[in-house]
Amino acid sequence: TACAAAYLTPKITTYLDSFRKGFDSNLSKVPLTFMKSDGGLAPVGDFGGHQAILSGPAGGVVGYAKTTPSRPVIGFDMGGTSTDVSRYDGHWEHVFETVTAGVAIQAPQLDIHTVAAGGGSRLFLRQGLLVVGPESARAHPGPVCYRKNGYLAVTDANAVLGRVIPEYFPSIFGPNEDEPLDVQGARVAFQQLLQTAEEHLDGKSVEELAYGFLQVANEAMCRPIRNLTQMRGFDIRTHTLACFGGAGPQHACAIAKALGMTKVFVHRYGGVLSAYGLSMADAVHEEQEPAAEVYSTPEGGVNTDIADREARMTHLAERATEQLVKQGYKKEEIVTEQYLNMRYDGTDNAIMIQETPETTYGDAFHSQYMREFGFDLVGRNILVDDYRVRAVVPGETPAAPKAVEPLGPPPPRGTARAYFENGWEDVSVYKEEDLKPGHEISGPSIIVQDIATVVLEIGCNAIVTADGDLDITVAAAEEVNEEDEYGEIIIKEDPVKLSIFSHRFMGIAEQMGRTLQRTAISVNMKERLDFSCALFTSDGGLVANAPHIPVHLGAMQSAVKFQTEYWNSEGREGIQEGDVFVSNHPQLAGGSHLPDITVITPVFHKGEIIFFVASRGHHADIGGIAPGSMPPHSTCLEDEGAMIVGFKLVRNGQFQEEGITKILMEPGKREGSSGTRNLRDNLSDLRAQVAANNSGIRLLGELVQEYGLKTVQAYMHFIQKNAELSVRHMLKEFAKKNGSTAHAIDFMDDGSPIELTVTIDKETGSAVFDFTGTGPQVRGNHNAPPAVTYSAVIYSLRSMVAQDIPLNQGCLAPIEFIIPEYTLLNPSSDAGVVGGNVVTSQRVVDVVLGAFRACAASQGCMNNLTFGNEKFGYYETIAGGSGAGPTWEGRSGVHTHCTNTRITDPEILERRYPVLLRQFALRHGSGGRGAHKGGEGVIREIEPLQPLVMSMLSERRVLHPYGLEGGEPGACGRNLLVKKGGIVVNMGGRCSGTLDVGERLLIETPGGGGYGAVVE
Repeated sequence: TACAAAYLTPKITTYLDSFRKGFDSNLSKVPLTFMKSDGGLAPVGDFGGHQAILSGPAGGVVGYAKTTPSRPVIGFDMGGTSTDVSRYDGHWEHVFETVTAGVAIQAPQLDIHTVAAGGGSRLFLRQGLLVVGPESARAHPGPVCYRKNGYLAVTDANAVLGRVIPEYFPSIFGPNEDEPLDVQGARVAFQQLLQTAEEHLDGKSVEELAYGFLQVANEAMCRPIRNLTQMRGFDIRTHTLACFGGAGPQHACAIAKALGMTKVFVHRYGGVLSAYGLSMADAVHEEQEPAAEVYSTPEGGVNTDIADREARMTHLAERATEQLVKQGYKKEEIVTEQYLNMRYDGTDNAIMIQETPETTYGDAFHSQYMREFGFDLVGRNILVDDYRVRAVVPGETPAAPKAVEPLGPPPPRGTARAYFENGWEDVSVYKEEDLKPGHEISGPSIIVQDIATVVLEIGCNAIVTADGDLDITVAAAEEVNEEDEYGEIIIKEDPVKLSIFSHRFMGIAEQMGRTLQRTAISVNMKERLDFSCALFTSDGGLVANAPHIPVHLGAMQSAVKFQTEYWNSEGREGIQEGDVFVSNHPQLAGGSHLPDITVITPVFHKGEIIFFVASRGHHADIGGIAPGSMPPHSTCLEDEGAMIVGFKLVRNGQFQEEGITKILMEPGKREGSSGTRNLRDNLSDLRAQVAANNSGIRLLGELVQEYGLKTVQAYMHFIQKNAELSVRHMLKEFAKKNGSTAHAIDFMDDGSPIELTVTIDKETGSAVFDFTGTGPQVRGNHNAPPAVTYSAVIYSLRSMVAQDIPLNQGCLAPIEFIIPEYTLLNPSSDAGVVGGNVVTSQRVVDVVLGAFRACAASQGCMNNLTFGNEKFGYYETIAGGSGAGPTWEGRSGVHTHCTNTRITDPEILERRYPVLLRQFALRHGSGGRGAHKGGEGVIREIEPLQPLVMSMLSERRVLHPYGLEGGEPGACGRNLLVKKGGIVVNMGGRCSGTLDVGERLLIETPGGGGYGAVVE
């Protein structure tokens, strides 16, 4: 946030100075306020760059919130390059940390979600998939129909389909900006696309292709709306869709239909609603103070002194009010809103709770926590992290519109031909100035406003309100008749539906992940996001894996297939509805390493299993010989914690707490080992994984209800086939340029080789990945089960395909694996493997990418740190440098390849654990030099505040990350112990020991390799 403010504020200040110089006295006597991202106005002297990042969309939120008559509302702001969605239910929904363009900002902002789909989003056909964006045609050259040699975009699709009528547009296009929209040019561009991809489009017409792209664009915009509502426990069907932005009214009715919404509201100033909202915004000043107080205890006592709390709130309110008075507002105009930032002890997700006359802070916290997370935490203190007061001078709010008498349909200006789901339709065209309050218009039809075009879809009916706005009722979509759907039908692959289902399947996996993040307790899952969620076919084939943790990709499929075979084998009880399975055994049950526990739920339909859903999460401790269950010196699997081959975590709908507790405490029966040190978190996170699976089942059920079971199952297989074709195409292209064989070898720090020979069939795109030559399994823990190698390969192939393809089993369909038994990559069932998942997997990726000459080596390690004692265990992975490539510099201080977890925030780390974070910085000079430089590693220095066992499991401490094509290698990492007297001891790549108070662990992570020879 500080960096963003330092970069943006001077630029904004320079602009504002220039703006004011255009007026008399530099506007010194005129109040000048600016919209902030939180929806409030601030004076020019109190306006920082970090507060302005979403100020434009925030104006739109204020606009629809104050003008849409019904609640709750979804805001749908579609412009040229992106679409912003938000929600309003009578209260502003603020968030206090967001990521915009990859930059994390901690400042109050309205909760606005952005997706890269707008009128200027470019259209592509890639391996049979229709793709919309994220690339944009921009204002210049713009879409094809702008007559500037532009790119095929969403606006071209609307023009070709008659949804944009050129005669109602000004003639401002072409090189001289004096020509009308070029519909014919857009049509020719679609015809050219058809000709280049005839084999995928099965005789589609230009109109069918253009309409298909609109459907895909609409589905891309539906995803964030589903996430904003369903993910947080709201029923999307109860909301009104308030659309604005230049392109929003063209798509709003179709999107409402797709989401099952029945109401759409189009404001008369919808094309400029952000500016209109700015005129009605509140003047706001906030004051906030940190706190570290216990609000209440499990026994029901309120610990925070009420008088003291009221005094602090009064003090903050007076300060905030004083600031607004200084800006020229009257004290009697100002209202204050008081908030406590509250959380449960042992969790890190605080909720900002507003005081209301009807309820206490505590009751409001319980209620909101239950709605947000689906459960309540019994027996924990409620803590207060912050006091916050928001002083507000309310802006203008329009009066509620009066009821109108129906007038029937207005006279149309003319007719036009437009394309809808049933094909071409003759539609009436209306001009906004001809409409009077009470006029009723039925779809399909088109309404031309001065600043937007409104497309009424089939089954939609609009009435003009007293203010001239459009209140639209949307007909419910027809549901698929399951009985008809079970007839003898052959479902043919359609590229439009293929693209839509690709979005839907991935959206379900993503929502499962968000449910898991919301409902989990541990830092590992809630903060570091060390989990993955996925959907599978009834035979266990991976369909969609949200891009959470790459090393989980192939391994989850193996786990699902194993459980299916295990429970259906002779002597087992089979699989019943209401069962949920849990496993983690790497060699026997398709796991990655023991801390990664997989929860698998079968999805039943009419008594038969139709799908599986699964979630895999890293549990911070599951027992074993070291806190954190990542022992650097383990020599067998038993050292590493509890082992689960197969257990019914839920049986007949009942959570088996006693049984899973017994399994997790089992390692404590071995001498020198312990049962889990975090049982409460284990149980809570397992329940969260079950809840995530249940959300996936619900969403899959809605998908089946919408499209029919056979269609959904068919497109699961079509999606897998599409990924397979993409990988085959990439392999054939590589073979054409580089020959049919590729080879690479790299070494672990102990000298163990990992060798790969790839043999590609140039005709079919099939390939053999032969790991013969890889060293024998080791008496250590960096052995890797085959599932980890599958994951590393599927990740590498997915990365080398130059387009966005689904992550599923189709990526591995062209690949035959040869992994000799009892080697480092295929060890015996009792071998230690905890390091294979986190260090050897990275080396396998380096070997695969090296064989294909794709890029230089990245840091090649996850730098696994664990610390704790007999009461707790903590685990984190630490970033490093990424390798450079033919056209890019390596990124510094990032996770690479097989993991992409977050580091724990310093404040959370120090608040929850007895440690002090001394240093966390980039390690300058660690990236390999080259024409493109490798990324820098990091330095992380931690000091215990009480004696703690600290352990490091790491690689690339001996052998450097390689450079490529003349690039220099990256620097090796180091794990250093800084003793009390200042003596520095190199601990080696795998180390464990007790650190006393005053000692420090200093970790320097490797840099990435450089690419290309250094140019002096």
